[in-house]
Amino acid sequence: MTVYQTDLDGVFVGTTTADQDPLDSTNWLIPAGCVETAPPTITDSQFAKWNGTEWVVEDTPVAEPDPEPEPLSSAETARAKRNQLLVASDSMALADRITDDWRTYRQLLRDVPLQSGFPKSVTWPNEP
Repeated sequence: MTVYQTDLDGVFVGTTTADQDPLDSTNWLIPAGCVETAPPTITDSQFAKWNGTEWVVEDTPVAEPDPEPEPLSSAETARAKRNQLLVASDSMALADRITDDWRTYRQLLRDVPLQSGFPKSVTWPNEP
């Protein structure tokens, strides 16, 4: 016997077959979440949902597009670049690799927000 599967919310997801009870030939073993009543015909913008007693046709909700992210401020952009440069130079800050040039470079990067023209006018230090 064909039965109609639903998900946990009762939405039709497909068909399957119920097995006859091997101990009682007049009984069918219907899988959980299945009903014997066929769902109605629906369009691509609809879905059928079993409400416990009958099928109900509902329109598929239209997802709202994600809003465009707010553009970063000049200060956020400058700090992001500074952070990338610091991360890129992390390997040179290891105890067995650090030199005075790298210490100075990394300190100048950390001091970028303290520059008088920050964030509109930034003087980026040169990598050693």
